[in-house]
Amino acid sequence: MNIQQLEYVIALDTYRNFVKAAEKCHVTQATLSMMVKKLEEELGARLFDRSKKPLIPTEVGKRIIDQARVILQEEKRMREIIKSESGVLSGELHLGIIPTLASYILPIFMNHFLGNYPHVRLKISELTTDEIIHKLGINQLDAGLLATPLGKKEITEHPLFQEEFVVYASEEQNLLKKKYILASEIDPNELWLLEEGHCMRSQVINLCALKELEKEKHQLDFAAGSIETLKKIIEINKGITILPKLALRDMSERQLQHVRYFKAPAPIREIGIVTYRNHVKEPLIEALKKEITQHIPKEMKIDASRKPLKF
Repeated sequence: MNIQQLEYVIALDTYRNFVKAAEKCHVTQATLSMMVKKLEEELGARLFDRSKKPLIPTEVGKRIIDQARVILQEEKRMREIIKSESGVLSGELHLGIIPTLASYILPIFMNHFLGNYPHVRLKISELTTDEIIHKLGINQLDAGLLATPLGKKEITEHPLFQEEFVVYASEEQNLLKKKYILASEIDPNELWLLEEGHCMRSQVINLCALKELEKEKHQLDFAAGSIETLKKIIEINKGITILPKLALRDMSERQLQHVRYFKAPAPIREIGIVTYRNHVKEPLIEALKKEITQHIPKEMKIDASRKPLKF
């Protein structure tokens, strides 16, 4: 048994296909198949049911694969220890960021981080919360930047800041006559939401109690895939939406006139860095946390008395 064989087994579990797994491991399909078969012979157990398409791990295979992931994590941890002894922060950090945050948070910290840590390669993927959690579990991500808390025992959370939600309304909305708004004043039939899969959609539904209210059917039934699309829909087709405060940073003066704040205590979402159990890149993650908290606006610092919206 060797590390390479364990890597092949994990790749096969991840992609459930010999061809794809071999491509990701940069070997031929025959080589990968032979190495996995040798490991099965050495262990005296079949790890995969090859009669299924896509193939699936056997019951004992699942346990072996879980242990293989732990072994590879510990092997990476040893390498990270050696790197840290050099006194120079280096390596690759693969970070997943939710779409409702990525385009607004990256300009705040990315250049500072890359400038302060020139030997670190930052690899960023824009993913939903569920995708981030899944990829953390199979070691395809080192950390995720998303809305917390998640309440998952296998995930470690590092809260970073709190972000208010604001109202963005078209010009004919009576809400614009008010200085501050209550969530109960928002008509659910005028509200535009992100499509399913975005945690912010669930937060807005909880904020506006949409689960308890039946929406009327309109001529246009549209769920936006991004915050920028939501803004366009409001400007073109009228209505109301809820935005995170960082989305205001690149708005024009004209657009800002259509923004209204909630009456205190304003609804917020908590943003944090999450890692999977046994993660190995603590120095890189600590450096990332430091850069984000140093450059985030002061009013977004964590306030323990303010509770984030659930999702």
